[in-house]
Parts: sequence; structure tokens; C-alpha cells
Amino acid sequence: MGKSQETFNKKEVEKKKQQKKKEKEEKSKERKAHSSKGQSLEDMMAYVDENGNITSVPPDPNKKKAVINQDDIQIGVARNTNRDEPKPLRKGKVTFFNESKGYGFIKDLETQESIFVHINGIKEPIKENDRVTFETINTPKGLNAVSVKKS
Repeated sequence: MGKSQETFNKKEVEKKKQQKKKEKEEKSKERKAHSSKGQSLEDMMAYVDENGNITSVPPDPNKKKAVINQDDIQIGVARNTNRDEPKPLRKGKVTFFNESKGYGFIKDLETQESIFVHINGIKEPIKENDRVTFETINTPKGLNAVSVKKS
């Protein structure tokens, strides 16, 4: 008769599988025992007390602090109305202007800051090194020169 086909290693692997299966079943039973399914609505309710803390006890109406006026509540964000208003007239020098792409930069003579200019904000044709007067507007990407004229 031949030797048994089952080796020591195979027996150990089988024991480990059985052990894991048993542990898994125990964990499953534990979860079912402590499950919150089937609880009543009252057991699942949470309340906020007068200090803003979450509790399982309903708040005492006598401890209510203030009355809120519905007209004082604002929904949304206040608009920034001064965003697109032109600023006073400024003077500058065109440092770069690409006619084919339609944009360039003007260096303000007072603050020495470089301000973007688009062809749509130009009143008359300009080129590099021209002295110009312009107004600025704030855009999401920064200052833009508008109403650009040669001076």
C-alpha cells in the first residue's frame, strides 16, 4: 500500500484555514450582537444643547438663549460691486505689445508695476515704447488696462 497523499504542510494549511473561518464566524456573531439595526427612532436621535454640544437628551426649552429674527438672515454671498469700476486715469509706457495675438503690457510710470492690456481695451492703435494714458479694472487674474490712448 502507498503512503498517504496528505503531507504535514497540507495539514497545517488546512488547520489555518479552519482557524480563520472560525474567527470570521465569531466576529460576525459579535457584530450582530452589538448591531444598531432595529433600534427605535428615539434611540437613534441626537440633540444639540444650548452650548452647541451633541447629547442624547432633548434640550430644555427654558434654557433657550435668544430669538432669531428671520429678516436678519442673509443667504448667499454679498456681491463685490466695486470690482469692475474703472480707476482714475494713469500714465504709462507700453513695454510689450503683440499685435498678432492682441495683448501686451504697460508699465505704470508712478508705481512701476506691469499691467496687462488686451486689444479690446485699446481705443487707438499702440506699439512698444508708446506713452499712453489708461484706466484699470480688477479682474480675477489681476489688473487690466482699459481705455488705453496715446498721450
